[in-house]
Amino acid sequence: MKYKLIIDKNAEEEIIAIVHAPSSLTQQIENLVCSFSGTKYIMGYRNDEIRKLDFHEIECITIIDRKVIAIDTGNNQYRLQERLRDLEAILPSYFIRINKSSLANEHCIMRFDAAFSGGIDALFKCGYREYVSRRCFAEIKRRYEGI
Repeated sequence: MKYKLIIDKNAEEEIIAIVHAPSSLTQQIENLVCSFSGTKYIMGYRNDEIRKLDFHEIECITIIDRKVIAIDTGNNQYRLQERLRDLEAILPSYFIRINKSSLANEHCIMRFDAAFSGGIDALFKCGYREYVSRRCFAEIKRRYEGI
């Protein structure tokens, strides 16, 4: 396999991959390229603080009291001004929908726990716990089985 990177500030950006057959690697490359929007952070608001939140430090984005909230690696909550569906379009592909009102950084999910009610919860590295809907869990299982 050959790899070539040409950095030219005056040229239009393009990515070309020539492969013999599609594979999980080509799918991952495609997901990475398609999900990159040029932005690597969003602005979060807490009390009088405004903070630039890098995507990799956000563990979960959810709706709490009708406000879009980002939960970071320190279990701190920041209010976001963007709507959840708008965020879904700009976030990298490692953010997955886990229920109707939550997106999760799949790299930060420690495990899935079965609840007594028959549901499933995602437990994050920071200690935050969020419900996973049956429909989203089925999609997550298909995603992991495809790897």
